[in-house]
Amino acid sequence: MKVLVCDDEENIRNLMKRFLSMEGIEADTAENGHAAERMLRESPYDAVLMDLRMPDVDGLQVIRWMREQGFRMPVIMISAHGDVTDAVSALKQGAQDYIVKPFDPEEVIIRIKSLVEAAALRSAAESGRVADDEFIGESPEILSIKRVIARIAPSQATVLITGESGTGKEVVAREIHKASKCADGPFVAINIGGVPENLLESELFGYEKGAFTGAQQRKPGLFELASGGTLFLDEIGDMPLALQVKILRVIQDRKITILGGTEPMPINARLIAATNKDLEQMVRNGEFREDLFYRLNVVRIHMPPLRDRRSDIPLLAAHIISKYSREMSPRVVGFTPEALEALKNHSFYGNVRELENILERAIIFSDSDTIGISDLDLRSSGVRHGGKDDGALQHECLSLRDAEKEAIIRALRRWEGNRTRAAAELGISRRTLISKIQEYGIGL
Repeated sequence: MKVLVCDDEENIRNLMKRFLSMEGIEADTAENGHAAERMLRESPYDAVLMDLRMPDVDGLQVIRWMREQGFRMPVIMISAHGDVTDAVSALKQGAQDYIVKPFDPEEVIIRIKSLVEAAALRSAAESGRVADDEFIGESPEILSIKRVIARIAPSQATVLITGESGTGKEVVAREIHKASKCADGPFVAINIGGVPENLLESELFGYEKGAFTGAQQRKPGLFELASGGTLFLDEIGDMPLALQVKILRVIQDRKITILGGTEPMPINARLIAATNKDLEQMVRNGEFREDLFYRLNVVRIHMPPLRDRRSDIPLLAAHIISKYSREMSPRVVGFTPEALEALKNHSFYGNVRELENILERAIIFSDSDTIGISDLDLRSSGVRHGGKDDGALQHECLSLRDAEKEAIIRALRRWEGNRTRAAAELGISRRTLISKIQEYGIGL
C-alpha cells in the first residue's frame, strides 16, 4: 500500500510518514496542493491524506482536480477546524472521510486501511477478479448460506454467525457487508477475546480528552469508526457480563455515550457478531445475557466444519494455492490425484485455517508446479477436545520461544502483514505483537 500525505505542517507530514512506515505502508509527503498534484501525476497511490486549509491551493481544490482527472483512490480530509460546513463540503467534493486535528495517528491508519480495502473490493467486483477472502464453496451447505446472505444483506438486521474456529465466520461477515447498502462504508472488526477486559470498553466506545489518566486527546471508538459501514464483533462469547449490558443498550437505542462524554451519539453501523461457543448453554449457565442473545440472534448463520463439506475442499485448495503461489517460481498450479484425494479424506479439525496452513507449507517445499502427496504434511492435524486426529501426531519438538515465533510468522503471512488482524488471531494486543516482532527480529 502507498499513501500520499499532503499537509503544510512539516510535523504532521513527518508524524504520519513515521506511523505509516511502522505499519509497513509506504508514504510520500507533499507540503502544498501544487506538489500533491504533481506527485499524483507521477506515481500511483492507494489513498491520500489531505489537509483542508493550505496556502495557494487548498485541499478542496486538490480533490476537485483529482476527480476531474479521474483519480478514484479514497481521500481522507484533515483539518484543525471542526466546522460542519467544511466537513460537508469535503464530502461533497469526493472525500471519503473527515478528521479534525489533533488526531490519533493509529485511528487515521485504521480508517485508511478500511477505505483502501473497500475500494479494492469494489474494483475487484467491477473487473470480475477474485478477492483473497472470497466466500468459496458450492456444497449444499454453502449454497444455502449464500442464499441467506443475499436475502438479509439489504436489511440492517443484526446477524449472529456461529461455527468452529477456522470455518470462515469473518469471511461470511465480509460477504454480508459487500452485498449490503453500506458496502462503500468501512468494515471494522474486533476480536473480543484479543483485547484486555479493562481496555475493551474504551476500544468500542472511545473516550473524551481527560476521561481518565492518560487520555490526552479524544479517541473515537470502533462503533464511531464503523459509522456508515459494518462493525464485526468476533468471539462475542468472550464479552464480559458488565459490558454486555452496554452493548444491549446500543443495539436497542442505536446510540453510544463515549467515556467521559455527556451526550448520547447516534450510530449508523450494522452489527454482526460471531462465536465458536454455545451461547444458549452460556445463557443457561448465567455467563451470557439472555436479552442480548436474542438481540444478536435476529438472523443466525451456522458455518459447517470443513469435514462436513468435503466437496468444497478442491475449490478451496485451488483458491489457496492461487493466492500463495502468485510470486513463487515455479508457480504451483495444481495437485496430483493422490494429493487431492488425501486432502479430501483428511478430517481438518482446524477447518479452512488448517487447510491453508498445510498448503502454504506444501507450496514452499514443492519442487515442481504440482503438489504431490509427499509435499503434504497431514500429521499436523488440529487437536479436537483434547483428542488426536485420525492419524498419529508426530509434532517436531520446538522450544517455547521458537513455537511462539513460528506462530507469529504464520499469522502475519496469513493476514499479509496486517498486524491488527494477526494480533487478533493470536489473541494478543497489537502493541504486544509489535514488541514480539522486534524481539524476534521478524521481517516479512
